[in-house]
Amino acid sequence: MLMSVASGWLETNQRCLSGALAVVRAHLSRHGNRSKDAETQAESARQLETAQQEYRELVQTASPLPAIETLASLFGLSPFERDLLLMCAGLELDATFASLCAALQGDPQYGYPTFSLALAALPQAHWSALAPSAPLRHRRLIELGGGFRSGGALLTTCPLRIDERVLHYLTGLNQLDERLAGLIEPHHAPQKLMPAHQSIVDRAVTAWSGALDNGSLPAIVLHGPDASSARDIAAGVCTELGLNLQILPARSLPQNPNDLYNLIRLWEREGALSSSAVFLDCGDDGLADASREANASDFVERMPGALLLYLRERRTFRRRATTCFEVTRPAALEQRAVWNAALGESARHLDGQLDLLTSQFNLSVPAIVSAATQAKVGADGVPSFAALWDACRAQSRSRLHELAQPIESAATWTDLVLPEAQQETLRDIVAHVRHRAKVYETWGFAAKGSRGLGITALFAGASGTGKTMAAEVLSGELRLDLYRIDLSSVVSKYIGETEKNLRRVFDAAEMSGAILLFDEADALFGKRSEVKDSHDRYANIEVGYLLQRMESYRGLAILTTNMKSALDTAFLRRIRFVVQFPFPDAAQRAEIWQRIFPASTPTDGLDAGKLAQLNVAGGNIRNMALNAAFLAADSREPVNMSHLLRAARSEYAKLEKPLTSTEITGWL
Repeated sequence: MLMSVASGWLETNQRCLSGALAVVRAHLSRHGNRSKDAETQAESARQLETAQQEYRELVQTASPLPAIETLASLFGLSPFERDLLLMCAGLELDATFASLCAALQGDPQYGYPTFSLALAALPQAHWSALAPSAPLRHRRLIELGGGFRSGGALLTTCPLRIDERVLHYLTGLNQLDERLAGLIEPHHAPQKLMPAHQSIVDRAVTAWSGALDNGSLPAIVLHGPDASSARDIAAGVCTELGLNLQILPARSLPQNPNDLYNLIRLWEREGALSSSAVFLDCGDDGLADASREANASDFVERMPGALLLYLRERRTFRRRATTCFEVTRPAALEQRAVWNAALGESARHLDGQLDLLTSQFNLSVPAIVSAATQAKVGADGVPSFAALWDACRAQSRSRLHELAQPIESAATWTDLVLPEAQQETLRDIVAHVRHRAKVYETWGFAAKGSRGLGITALFAGASGTGKTMAAEVLSGELRLDLYRIDLSSVVSKYIGETEKNLRRVFDAAEMSGAILLFDEADALFGKRSEVKDSHDRYANIEVGYLLQRMESYRGLAILTTNMKSALDTAFLRRIRFVVQFPFPDAAQRAEIWQRIFPASTPTDGLDAGKLAQLNVAGGNIRNMALNAAFLAADSREPVNMSHLLRAARSEYAKLEKPLTSTEITGWL
């Protein structure tokens, strides 16, 4: 229930509703007795006066006011419109109303209220009460039945029914309209907001409070990368103003214009009845395409009343006044304060390691609380730093899972066969990622300038030389998630879509600083072309946008390419590390063969030196080793050279490369 009410008020409201229905019933009875004798008419007048007096006394003692009086005030109902609504409610709540309506209209089939009966029986009647723009119909308080809309009945004689949501409201049950139940959901403000976010709440409350005098509220636009904090801020604004907040995802907006208009009208009524504001959430692909974006804009332009919305990027609207606030994730110091509050006494056992969490993970307040709760699950309830680290990874990976392919990092340094210079560069990358907070923040390098703070590495080399394995090694060493970016889902032929897709990837990765692996990146980051037409110009814009995002990304971005020469030189200047993965020589191939089989794999008579005669890369070596293992398992033998010979022939056939006698000399 959106608004809790005391049981005492429910009883009072029921008495007031019964009293209001008694007044309407008395009006109807008096109308029916107009043609009778004077004594009967006088008695009807006395009954009406008594019912009116009793109702006035009930309302005077009711606190807060009964629902019918609140509703009439909310929607500006005239006395006649109010009584007409009560007459429709009486049909649902009082069994005598149906027979009374039938008798007054002279037909037993007319056991329902009609506008004709209301015009004749209720005081201060006016024809405009049933105009489409009048409150009763515009706010959908009553419905016209009997096929009126299709021309099957006259306006004055068609059945009138009270809307179910309104009927429940009159009886004191202020529940969400079931037509909105699948579209919106309530959101409550957290007990405490970050100081920066509370400041936004205070400014938004001031903006709305000042606009109340003008009778028009601007839409509060919250924009930035942190959608969850935007929702909390919106809830904080509503709490300060005594409103409830209902979240409406933009992806739930109907595409049909008529359906959208009906939703707006339905929400207008709901917002008034439940004292609620609506929060249009345009994050999580709520504006996935141009039609949905136009749909959301139409909703904002036409939606009156208390409206807040979240956008990733700031924008304005043509007709709707807006007040915009940028919402960023909490700063490191604020995040640390949330960690201390969430962990309580357990924070003392971490010996200052919370700084490592805040430097690596850029989490919202709910995510920090959830991570702390998850990590404290254990025998003593005291989380270890490792448990907190893993909980942070779990909290931050959900959105990125939808946009990129996660790679399980099983490889270690011992699996990597590279020259010493390349291994040293990889260890330098680890040091940069691990200590960037100390160097940038504590030692002040970030204050010298924000450009170039992103850590980017280029892995160049032929296919199968270990580029992806090296990324796995870095992921395992740093205990960070590794994601491969599917270029086919990023690059779009439509103007502006590639930048939008890249923005989604980087925004999702910012929470965790995950390692992003752009495989075969030359397809996306190739040399910028000479501008010959609009497509060339926008292709260059895509590259420029990517450069800007990589420079500001707080994590590690790894680009792999088979052709280093294909990359734009301007792009190469912005890459901090370049690791050339050479084609392995015979000695390196022998070392790969010695490490390729797990310790539990049975082998017999394998000669790494002879196997190294195969002039292939490490990826091909792994394929052959795996194929040979299956062949050996099928023959129920340990892996031997004959199995590897069959596997080598199969691999070379796949490569469309001849297997020379020199390469397999002395194998069998």
